[in-house]
Parts: sequence; structure tokens; C-alpha cells
Amino acid sequence: MLSKIKDSINSLRGITEKKLENKNGTKYIMFGGKGGVGKTTMSAATGVYLAQKGLKVVIVSTDPAHSLRDIFEQEFGHEPTKVKGFDNLYVVEIDPQKAMEEYKEKLKAQIEENPFLGEMLEDQLEMAALSPGTDESAAFDVFLKYMDSNEFDVVIFDTAPTGHTLRFLGMPEVMDKYMTKLIKLRKQMSGFMKMMKKLLPFGGKGEDIDYDKMLEELEKMKERIVKARKILSDPERTSFRLVVIPEEMSILESERAMKALQKYGIPIDAVIVNQLIPEDVQCDFCMARRELQLKRLEMIKEKFGDKVIAYVPLLRTEAKGIEALKQIAKILYGEEKEEQEVTAQ
Repeated sequence: MLSKIKDSINSLRGITEKKLENKNGTKYIMFGGKGGVGKTTMSAATGVYLAQKGLKVVIVSTDPAHSLRDIFEQEFGHEPTKVKGFDNLYVVEIDPQKAMEEYKEKLKAQIEENPFLGEMLEDQLEMAALSPGTDESAAFDVFLKYMDSNEFDVVIFDTAPTGHTLRFLGMPEVMDKYMTKLIKLRKQMSGFMKMMKKLLPFGGKGEDIDYDKMLEELEKMKERIVKARKILSDPERTSFRLVVIPEEMSILESERAMKALQKYGIPIDAVIVNQLIPEDVQCDFCMARRELQLKRLEMIKEKFGDKVIAYVPLLRTEAKGIEALKQIAKILYGEEKEEQEVTAQ
């Protein structure tokens, strides 16, 4: 079993380092899967590993039930906060309400310049704040912010459980269609208003709505969304890594997620199998569970065999604190000797 684990670790390290070798902008690594499988742990351990390599890294939690603060044992907020003990590792826990307020601020100037549309936009924002999908919208807005910046070498997304994540990753497609329709409507309105101004002497200069400027802003937003879609589907810049545990429900949900991600063009390069019971267990219950897990490993190989598969054993202690994360990082990406010491726990 150890030799298989070692080969998978080397492969996971290899595909990660190969991606980092390409100097073509910020890299994005996303961890997803069923709730409770260890996505946050793998995100945090990967962040520690990359920071130790000297890269400037930010881990962004898109899950409303943030857990990074528990794993790192410190408080984080909506803005990048340094992890204690590192100068190049940061964490962001997205606050959907604050993200919505920031979005309103972005529109404030447009509302002031176009008072005719101000009330309508305000009503739409208030409705959006109460509607499902706000968390995903806020997370996508943060993604756009980091996509437009070269502040970090790597952005790691610790995603929400599968359903939320798929909605988040579907945002570019939904927003692209929405913006396309909105731009078409604004063009028609702009043309109509210009024609009416030539025919009728109504409306003072101060009441004019700058449709051309509004259209320009919409075009810029559409360009950002198109750019986001390209980055998300670029295997040289983006990786999605599924985290599973060797249980049927987790495996089947991850298989469905993989098919949905492929539909969006999101490149999946690895599957991390977490909470494997070590082979040196003695109790009857543990051995029975391990036998069941071995059967599920065959199922994982069958469904995800074309991906890199990495394995993480069930540890004796909780996966929290920097030292524990460093040990998990060694299991995923590190040296053979240290891998075996942790695996034997």
C-alpha cells in the first residue's frame, strides 16, 4: 500500500510543480467535494506547502460555514490576513453581506450619474441580497478581483459543499448570458433615445442619461466574465481537485460533480482520498472498516482512474495547527521517509 501511496504523492507533487513552472500569471487551485470529507484540510495543507516553497499564496474560503480559522487556530476576515508564522501565506473568509455592500459601492457612481435607473438598481440589489445564490455571487466577485490582480502567485479556493460549488463555477456562464442580453437591451435603448432626441425637444441637459457610458461599463464587465471563463477552463492556470473519503456516497457525489465540472470545462487533475485506515490496525472493527475501504478504493480507481489519485491516512490527532498541516503537506507533496512516518500512525 505504501508504494502506491508514494507513487500518487510523487504524481500530485509533479503536476503541481509543473503548473507552477509556467510563468503565465496567477495559478488557481480549487478543492471540492461532499461536506465533511476534508476539503479545508487539503486547502490549508496545500497553502502551507506552497508558502514553504517561497510562493505568495492566499487561501479563499467560499463556504459560508468557514473552517479555516479553526484549522489555523486564528481569526480571519473578508480581507487577506497573514497566517501566523508566515510572511507569504494569507487567508480570506468571504463575508457575503460585506461583498454585497462592496458591490453596491461599485454601482454607486453609476446610480448617481443615472438617477433615472438608480431606484431600479437599488431594488434589484436588495432583492439579490435576500435571494439564494448570494454566497456564490459574492464568491465569484472575489474571484474576479483576484483574477484581475497579480498580487498572489497562487490562489487556493476552499469551496463550499458540492451543490454550492457547482453554482459558483456556473456563474460565468449565467452572467455571460445575462450581460449579453443586458448589453443588447442597452444598445436598443440608446439608439431609441438618440432618435427621440432628434425628433422631440424634451429633457434638460442635467436629466440626460449617458447610455454610451453605461454600455461601456457593461462591455467591460462582460470582458471580465469572458476572461474568467477562459482562466477557469485553462489547465495551465486552473486545477480542480476532488476530495473524497472511501465511502460510496462520497464517491458517487464526486463522480456527479466531475461530470458537471467537465460540462463547464473546469480541468480536474487529481482526486485526494482522505481518512484511509492504516494497514497496521489491530482491532476487529478497524480491520473490518479497512476491508470495506479497500473495496471502495477499487471503485475510486474505476471511476477516476484517468486522474492522479493521492491518499491521506486517518491521523491519530486532529488536523489543526501549523505543525499538523505541515505533516499532511508532506504526505501529499513531501519526502518518502517523512511520508512513511506519518502513514504509520
